[in-house]
Amino acid sequence: MVKLIVINNYGQFCHLIHRAVRDLDQEVELMKNISSIEEILAKEPDGLILSGGPTLERAGNCAAYVKELDLPILGICLGHQVMALAYGGGVRTGAAGGYAAVEIEILDEDDILKGIGPKTKVWASHADEVSSLPPDFTRLARSGICEVEAMKHRTKPLYGVQWHPEVSHTEKGNELFRNFFEVCRKH
Repeated sequence: MVKLIVINNYGQFCHLIHRAVRDLDQEVELMKNISSIEEILAKEPDGLILSGGPTLERAGNCAAYVKELDLPILGICLGHQVMALAYGGGVRTGAAGGYAAVEIEILDEDDILKGIGPKTKVWASHADEVSSLPPDFTRLARSGICEVEAMKHRTKPLYGVQWHPEVSHTEKGNELFRNFFEVCRKH
């Protein structure tokens, strides 16, 4: 069992992330995205999950978390975008907004996408999306509508996915979470 903190970025699926992690028998707690780094570290988590959310302007301290915490972090949707911006990547309004089924092409199964490829169907919003990969990151997945559907830092345990593994519409979402838990165990 690992202890995870889900950072609430006011996304409509935030509580589903919390429930998915709990249902996979991990210890999990929700915290506000304005929590200080000290408040997070006081909980002694093994990793963080940054939830999706409505706007980058409401992402609180998430950029500081991905830059300053030495913990595995999984960014989902808005969390993925915050991570990209914090490390010098780009974010733009997507050509295909709103939630929809998207077929993802896994380019590198790596740690969090192990056993999920070569293709999978996911539920994602592309109202905003990562438009350019940060310099220290590698691309893990793409789709016909977005070139950076998933990414990871080259040396730090930082991962981002545009899609929502916590919803039932996403195939193999629980596998992605289990893979992330394994990263947290090994860190």
